[in-house]
Amino acid sequence: MSSRLARIVLPFCAAGLCAAAPPAPPGPAPTYADLVDLSDSAPLVLKAQIRSQSPVEPERAPGVRPGWVRLYVQARVEALLFGKAAVSEMQSYLVDVPLDARGKAPKLAKASVLLFARPVPNRPGELQLVTPDAQVFSTPERDAQVRAIIGELLAPGAPGRIGAVREAINVAGDLAGEGETQIFLTTKDGAPVAITVSRKAGEAPRWSVSFSEVVESDARPPAAGTLPWYRLACFLPRRLPPGANLSEGDVQKAQAEADYRLVLQGLGECRRTRVFGLPR
Repeated sequence: MSSRLARIVLPFCAAGLCAAAPPAPPGPAPTYADLVDLSDSAPLVLKAQIRSQSPVEPERAPGVRPGWVRLYVQARVEALLFGKAAVSEMQSYLVDVPLDARGKAPKLAKASVLLFARPVPNRPGELQLVTPDAQVFSTPERDAQVRAIIGELLAPGAPGRIGAVREAINVAGDLAGEGETQIFLTTKDGAPVAITVSRKAGEAPRWSVSFSEVVESDARPPAAGTLPWYRLACFLPRRLPPGANLSEGDVQKAQAEADYRLVLQGLGECRRTRVFGLPR
């Protein structure tokens, strides 16, 4: 999501005139990582109420997963949460959804949904979802979470997308068991990112990350469910890439590897529930 685009909140229905949405169908709820994946890749984020749906014939729906169906949906836009493209009140789009327990397409009419999409050139009444399943059911809590995520992505100095681990260097301290490992990352926008792991005798190892040129002495690991955490937990490789460990000597190399594992353990799992991933 580009910071050059302005966030817009545009209600389309007057107070009290929007029909109440039915409860969201059961299924795995999108995680924080799922919602950032979608928000970070979508030129448009909208809230809409589905008015009608029609299944697309299998011969006209290539690539649909087994147990899923492609729907042609028409929806009434309730709010534009992000984007600056012209958006009509009524929108149509294609979405892939899982079949219900009876093997039928779920009935989505009147459901309130969040759409992560891009505009179709010269067709203001049509959307293309950023992935076939880039539609999630709206709840007050989820709407607030997506708005907060958009705010994180647009904030000045927001952490950018991680590219790769450039290098890791461990330097031993003066006392046994002491030392420091610095892990330098590349980013898609060229911004500096450095992870520091410090070990002192008689103390638990500590690590922190800096997403700027300035390394704060009291920096802490990022909290789970925040954009800095997402950038690291969801995109750091599971081990140091070959050639990235530039530490001198076998002992220092082994310590750098151990410190990298410590960081991954501290970050924890980047859990996702969505089926379709996004290219990075």
